[in-house]
Amino acid sequence: MLSLNFTKFPVLETKRLILREHDLADAEALFAMRTNETVMKYIDRERPEDIFEIKDFISRFRNAYENGDNLAWVIALKDKPKQMIGSIGYWRTDFANHRAEIGYMLHPDYWRQGIISEALKRTVDFGFNDVNLHTISANINVENNASRQMLIKHGFVKEAHFKQNYYFRGQFLDSEIYGLLNPNH
Repeated sequence: MLSLNFTKFPVLETKRLILREHDLADAEALFAMRTNETVMKYIDRERPEDIFEIKDFISRFRNAYENGDNLAWVIALKDKPKQMIGSIGYWRTDFANHRAEIGYMLHPDYWRQGIISEALKRTVDFGFNDVNLHTISANINVENNASRQMLIKHGFVKEAHFKQNYYFRGQFLDSEIYGLLNPNH
């Protein structure tokens, strides 16, 4: 059976990055990203109103991990491990079907440096090899070409285009679903 239960939070590393657990000390950096319209342009979620909302959000991340529901990492550079520059994680885990949805965001100061690519490769490897996922999916805004290209670069294939399947800020929006099958299955 698929499980996201680990005896301790799985810290992941790459050549340049450390992917670690969220901490309340990350609240200001996360608030700054989640209220930055450039970062959130294609992330169709309500913006937090204050830092307390973000602290609650971080607490829910930690609880979801402790309950084995989700697994979300802070992206930080190895030489500045306490400074959150982004996040990546698994959401909407479908345990019965060994599927999880991956999502990510990065502060614009770090765009176009291969950071999301590096973090995505590591978390996909972890999802397939350590969690034993069969499928990893991603749900993107149809206008988010950078995310689409990132997913395709890492072997994800477009599975669906949903017409006006969610409502955000007064309008119905389309979404695209990309999927990647575990090559070991």
